[in-house]
Amino acid sequence: MSEAGAGRRRADSPAQHSIDEILAASRAGVERVEPAALPALIEQGAHVIDIRPVTMREPEGHIPGATVIDRLVLEWRLDPSSADRMSKGPEHEDLVIVVCNEGYYSSLAARDLRDLGFHRATDLIGGFRAYAETEQPVAVEPTRSVR
Repeated sequence: MSEAGAGRRRADSPAQHSIDEILAASRAGVERVEPAALPALIEQGAHVIDIRPVTMREPEGHIPGATVIDRLVLEWRLDPSSADRMSKGPEHEDLVIVVCNEGYYSSLAARDLRDLGFHRATDLIGGFRAYAETEQPVAVEPTRSVR
């Protein structure tokens, strides 16, 4: 390939986007949740899914009422058609709020859940750290953990 052609994308290769573009697209048209609103939404039946790795959850704590699910298996644990679905998981009509450490990875996970049919899937603005900064309750142990 010539130097001139080396920097060009092949016609049959997928489009390339920056992570900022991908993140913005995942949040477009989605009503994200403010940390202060989270406890009331949990009381109203929202399913809060904490996808933070254990290395962050153990020292920082847990959101009371949240379910811990490893990000690697999130879709399998929530998909109603999956043989590996968690018991008493959310239905497609339920509000599902994904929480990560700072609110980036959770936006991408919520996008993937919307692709699975959870049309109300969203995430927590600023993630767990923003939640903790609002002086909301933090638990030592998770309310529920699904592996």
